[in-house]
Amino acid sequence: MNVSAWSIRNPLVAVLLFILLSLGGWHGFHAMRVQQFPDMDFPVVVVSVALTGASPQQLESDVAKKVESRLASLDGVKNVRSTLQTGLSTTVIEFRLEKDLQEAVDEVRSAVGEIRSDLPADALDPVISKVGTSGMPLLTFSVAAQGMDALSLSWFVDDRLSRRLLGIPGVGSVSRVGGLSRTVEVLPDPVRLKALGLPISAVAAQVAALQRDVSGGEAQIGGGKQSVRALGAQSQAADIADLRVQSAGGAQRLGDFATVRDGAAEADSHALFDGETVVAFEVVRSRGASEVGVMHAIEAELARVQADFPQFRITKVYDRATPVEEDYENSLDMLVEGGLLAVVVVFVFLRNWRATLVAAVALPLSVIPAFLVMWLLGFSLNIISLLALSLVIGVLVDDAIVEIENIIRHLRGGKSPYEAAMEAADEIGLAVIATTFTLIAVFLPTAFMSGVIGQFFRQFGWTAAIAVFFSLAVARLVTPMMAAYVLKAESREVVRRDGALMRAYLAFVGFTLRWRWTTLAVTIALFVFSLSLARHLPSTFMPDDDMNQSRVSIELTPDATLEDTLAVSEAARRAIADVPGVAHIFSSVGRLAG
Repeated sequence: MNVSAWSIRNPLVAVLLFILLSLGGWHGFHAMRVQQFPDMDFPVVVVSVALTGASPQQLESDVAKKVESRLASLDGVKNVRSTLQTGLSTTVIEFRLEKDLQEAVDEVRSAVGEIRSDLPADALDPVISKVGTSGMPLLTFSVAAQGMDALSLSWFVDDRLSRRLLGIPGVGSVSRVGGLSRTVEVLPDPVRLKALGLPISAVAAQVAALQRDVSGGEAQIGGGKQSVRALGAQSQAADIADLRVQSAGGAQRLGDFATVRDGAAEADSHALFDGETVVAFEVVRSRGASEVGVMHAIEAELARVQADFPQFRITKVYDRATPVEEDYENSLDMLVEGGLLAVVVVFVFLRNWRATLVAAVALPLSVIPAFLVMWLLGFSLNIISLLALSLVIGVLVDDAIVEIENIIRHLRGGKSPYEAAMEAADEIGLAVIATTFTLIAVFLPTAFMSGVIGQFFRQFGWTAAIAVFFSLAVARLVTPMMAAYVLKAESREVVRRDGALMRAYLAFVGFTLRWRWTTLAVTIALFVFSLSLARHLPSTFMPDDDMNQSRVSIELTPDATLEDTLAVSEAARRAIADVPGVAHIFSSVGRLAG
């Protein structure tokens, strides 16, 4: 069946079809999330082992070396590196790009399980995690207030800010940097303890046992079963002081033989903004969320927080979302500019505004419906998917141009637009289909690559193939139909002569045909020369991206204290501050709190 002839005879069907596809594509475009890259996981696995109170030196000998020696022998391992902090050992295992990530995680989990018995018995079970684009901090803010100490600022971040931000769709986690964690200190009186015959270890064990919630089983409530939970943990110092501790002389009130007061845990991190100590927090988006959408939602919520608590000063110190938004807008501009230039080139060669209009319609009718399929497939608007559309923008009008050129040839033969469209579309239908599926065969295989590269190019291959397929649908359904009703018949008396550009082209073709062996030799020589140049080009997984932000990491030896690290960080900050063009410097020393 000749679908082009059917579309010409029934134009309303094709018009309604592409109106619906365009409306769906417009909805999909606005519904898709905006990201820098597609959500993906890197070939990196992290093993974290916590051992409360252990020094870095102890962790190095008892944990890190054992984990490293076992994991280094795994297949595909490229690099193994450990970072030690008081009470925590973190080992990062980097695999080759082509390594399947889930397979790598399973191998690491199995290897760590084999050496679990060799690790300290009081160490917590190792935590194995993956590293992905969604786990990177999206935004970092500092919080300061005149006359307020670090503990109060930390409480504000943990209790007020975190709760409000975590209620925003797309926010995965909020982590405090710097500040202090609130604790309740229990200081027993040694004399009273001795009189009661209570060792301090027994007091600690009883308080720990009382300070927890326990399951109460199930109960029949309202005709159904409901879980029951007994809440025993107390958060206020006065409530903890009222706890009853068993002794040889009977139950004793904790506050009668111990001082119970609010306190602060020892600082394990510091945050500084331009040298001033602050409390900061990092926001990480959840997987599948729009980086730009989350940024705008967070900024709107923080504006409301600032209005509710004017005494606090909230300042953005790191922003990975704004450059993403700028890249997205620039990519859309490039896409539109490329489409307009393609239309101009078509007009220059066809020299017929009606024919140019018919060919130009192929661009929006190929790109906009593609957004509908991208949205249904769960794709996002990112550098990769927009690159695919930008790359094929000139290809999308090829099929339409071929159809139009053949129709115009029939028009110049004296046929009516209707007859010319019917006959011309039938003549080249198979050639147009073959050309389109050749392009699809080039782009689509990139969507099935494995490893991290495959995660990058999955959206690239599908997006390009979908847009090219819609260009085929436009060329077979819309272009002949529009040509039949938009183009005008040409007079037989009009004698068309080739333009200067065509005459120059034909002269060059004649030269290459006369000197075909020379032409072939020059072509082969240029091909070989280009291959020799390729090996001199620098290679990288991703090009450097200028985000107007720089990050410097400083790592000290395991025996360095937090104060040592802070001093080195401040020395680096002062040196960087002297560099021309530096506006602000945010320093994070230690590890994340909370």
